[in-house]
Amino acid sequence: MIPETMNAVILTGHGGPDRLEFREHWPTPRPGQGEVLIKVGACGLNNTDINTRSGWYSKEVTEATTGDAYPGVSGDGTWGGDGITFPRIQGADVCGTVAELGEGVDTGLLGKRVITDNWLRDWSNPMDRNRTGYFGSEADGGYAQYARIDARNVGVVSSDLSDAELATFSCSYTTAEGMLSRARVKEGDHVLITGASGGVGSALIQLANRRGAVTIALASTAKHPEVAKLRPDHLLERRPGNLAEILRGATGRETVDVVADIAGGSAFPALLDCIARGGRYTCSGAIAGPIVELDLRTFYLNDLTLTGSTVVEPHIFKDLINYIERGEVRPILAATYPLREINKAQKAFVDKKHTGNIAVIP
Repeated sequence: MIPETMNAVILTGHGGPDRLEFREHWPTPRPGQGEVLIKVGACGLNNTDINTRSGWYSKEVTEATTGDAYPGVSGDGTWGGDGITFPRIQGADVCGTVAELGEGVDTGLLGKRVITDNWLRDWSNPMDRNRTGYFGSEADGGYAQYARIDARNVGVVSSDLSDAELATFSCSYTTAEGMLSRARVKEGDHVLITGASGGVGSALIQLANRRGAVTIALASTAKHPEVAKLRPDHLLERRPGNLAEILRGATGRETVDVVADIAGGSAFPALLDCIARGGRYTCSGAIAGPIVELDLRTFYLNDLTLTGSTVVEPHIFKDLINYIERGEVRPILAATYPLREINKAQKAFVDKKHTGNIAVIP
C-alpha cells in the first residue's frame, strides 16, 4: 500500500543550507506511463546537489565550491545552464525497491532492488545532450521516501551490499568511467588522479586500475591510509611542490599520459605541464575553483587533448552494474545520516574530511 504522503527534503530556492526543508507530509508521487515508483532505501550525496542548491554553476560565481549561498545568482545556477523550478526534491543516487509500476512497464520489475541511472534522456536520441536532464535537478529525486523515474533509468542489482553502499555508486562511478572513456585510458597508461579521496576520485582509482593503468593518486596526507586501501600504484600529497620532480621520484618519469581532474583551481597549470606529448586531460569538476590559467603553448605545442565529461554514454551505467555484481569495484561508504539531518550530511560532504561518499537514509 503506497501512502498518500511521505517524508521529503524540499529545496525552496538557490542559497545556503537553510533552503532545504524537511517535510513530513509531502505528496507521494505516482508513476506515469513508462515510469516506476521506488521505495527509497538510501540516497547518496553528490556535488551536483550542493552546487545546484548554492547556485555555484552560475557564471557569476568564480570561487571554489563552499556549499554556502552566492549572492546575485541568476537563472543559470544549474549544471545545464538553465533554471530549475522550486520546490525541488534533490538527490540522484537512489538505491531502493520498485514499489509500483506505471502503465506499460514490465511487471518483472515489481519488487526488484534497483539503483538509478541519473541521466534523464530523450530515448529516441539518448546522446542528444541538449535534451538531457538530471535526476534531482530537472525532475524530483531521491531525498524522500519515494521517488519516480523512467523505467529505462533503473538497473536491477544482485548484490549483498547494503542499500547505503549501493547508493554510493551511480553518480561517482559513471562520472569516473565517463572520464576514463573520453580520455581513452588503456592498459599501461600512467593516470594522475586529483581529489583521490572523494567519491569520483576513489572511483577513478578503482576503474583505472581495472583497465590496467598505472594509477597515481593525489590526496591529503591525513587520508593516505584510507586511500591506500584502494591500491593506487602511487600515492602523493594533494598539492606536491615540484610535481615533475616528485613524479620522477615515485614513478621514474616526469610525465603522465592522462590527468583525470575534478579539482581545477590554481593547480591546473602544473597538471598540464606534467602531461606527456600527445597526452590527455579530462575533467568533470572544479571544486578547487572553476577559473584557471591556461598557457596555450603548453596545449598546442605538446599536442594535448582536453576533454570535458558530463553526460555519459548509456552503456556506462549498464557496465557499472556488471562491475558491481562481479565485485570489480567496491563502495567506499564514509557515513550515513537520517534524511532529516540532510544539513549535517551536506556539511560533512563539503568539509571533505571523509574518504569516499555519504548517504542519507529516509
